Amino acid sequence: MIDKIASWFEEQAFGVCEWWGKKLGIKTTNIRMYFIYLSFFTFGSPIILYFIMAFILEHKRYFKPSFYKKRKSVWDLDF
Repeated sequence: MIDKIASWFEEQAFGVCEWWGKKLGIKTTNIRMYFIYLSFFTFGSPIILYFIMAFILEHKRYFKPSFYKKRKSVWDLDF
């Protein structure tokens, strides 16, 4: 039963903790626990940061600079 709840939550969550876990090389569950503890100690202010990071992750293609676009071929020199 707990596995079903955990898998449902991981599918429905934004993936912010998972993204940080991959970037930092830390288990996702540890990051979630740190987030929960930090939320208790700071009266919930990390929740605002979590939603901001979720928004940025959801729309990250709009935040990347345009010069990161891949060219179609080596001879495509349009800037």
